[in-house]
Amino acid sequence: MSDQLTKDDVSRLLSDPSPNSRSELAVKIAKQFSATTLSDSERRLAEDIIRFMARDAVVRVRQSLAENLKANPALPRDVALMLARDVEAVAIPVLSVSTVLTDADLVELVRTGTDAKHTAIAQRPALSASVADALIDTASEGAVAVLVANESADLGEQTLGRVIERFADSETVQEPLVQRARLPITIAERLVAVVSEKLQQHLVANHDLPAKVAADLILQSRERATVALFSGESDEGALERLVAQLSRSGRLTPSLLVRALCMGDSAFFETALSHLANVPLTNARLLIHDAGRLGLKSIYDKAKQPPALLPACRIALDVLKETPYDGEAHDIERHRRRVIERILTQYEDLAAEDLDYLLDKLGDLMRMETR
Repeated sequence: MSDQLTKDDVSRLLSDPSPNSRSELAVKIAKQFSATTLSDSERRLAEDIIRFMARDAVVRVRQSLAENLKANPALPRDVALMLARDVEAVAIPVLSVSTVLTDADLVELVRTGTDAKHTAIAQRPALSASVADALIDTASEGAVAVLVANESADLGEQTLGRVIERFADSETVQEPLVQRARLPITIAERLVAVVSEKLQQHLVANHDLPAKVAADLILQSRERATVALFSGESDEGALERLVAQLSRSGRLTPSLLVRALCMGDSAFFETALSHLANVPLTNARLLIHDAGRLGLKSIYDKAKQPPALLPACRIALDVLKETPYDGEAHDIERHRRRVIERILTQYEDLAAEDLDYLLDKLGDLMRMETR
């Protein structure tokens, strides 16, 4: 090694004005610096040369040094910081992967860095919570989108909550956030109120939420569509896509269908039975609302739904027909309360989790009416 890296190399570095020559020498020194056979004196000499080259006036020389030393754990910290504070072409390789930089270093670099540097830091493997917090406070939506897409970043419930607060209107951030492999339930619940319907569907279909929470998310995402339906407007295509996705993910459960009816969403119930029974939606509606009462049983059986829940569906549909909205304050809540009360008083064959769910909803609706 001493034959390859000597004082003659230092002399040549000082005397040769060619940027190409210095850039090539930077690569050579960086690669040799990774060798484990260096003696203490050789390593000190190599470090001195690296410090000198990190101040080279030519960006290409410093960039070559950074590219070839970015993952080296033996890189002196002062050199790593010098490179990280340099122009973007030099800094980004080091900011992206260097393990020499401490969390405190990275927080300081976030506070003083550019958007491109923020993005480089945001994609670092195993990014700590403190650095993530600094990015969320400082960085642009593009850099934060990269951060939330980084599955190895330490993003806890509070951190994700701050992302939602700051970027409530940014689909650029929301989409990778929803796509994360795991989300706390509280974050999923908050997201459903701010993201698009497409992302709401992904939340429900791809996150392992408890049945009650999943049902709430689905029904909340349908709230505006239900109100639009009653005013004569609806997007059947979007509803059909939602039902198909829920079916593929195993979320289109009998309990969900009953709960949707209790919330007054007959359109969801109709589309779900149409899908499960493989019957055109127009025909499904005719059968469901058949005055002779045989149509509902026919399509319900064809959809392979449990016979025990058929009476609950029939009760809910009957109440929906009998009690139109009165246009007064809280009429939707009162309408839903009547459906739930009728089911609870006339139908005893509910599973415990469905009974608890409806009782919870009944309490919520009654509290809303008294406000």
